[in-house]
Amino acid sequence: MCADGSHDEHIRRVHSDSDATYGSPRVHAVLRREGTRVGRKRVERLMREAGLQGVSPRRPRSFTRRDPAADLAPDLVQRDFTANAPNRLWVADISLIPTGEGP
Repeated sequence: MCADGSHDEHIRRVHSDSDATYGSPRVHAVLRREGTRVGRKRVERLMREAGLQGVSPRRPRSFTRRDPAADLAPDLVQRDFTANAPNRLWVADISLIPTGEGP
């Protein structure tokens, strides 16, 4: 059984090896996989005391804000998305895809 100082060193190593992205659940899983016997709550406590935290995978909630003074683009199809022949009307959906450099 390791003392808290030894666990602290292992936790810091695993956290730094993950480029400081792993939180306590992943750090705990790695330590268990490596054979270090440590409780999940102890990992949480030691990480909190050391000021270590993972990166949240949640997306930011903001979209581009439209300039209220800008002119709106004309609605060329008048909200009628049916085409009377193939290849006559093209529409698209703009989705934000999160990347390391931003959406």
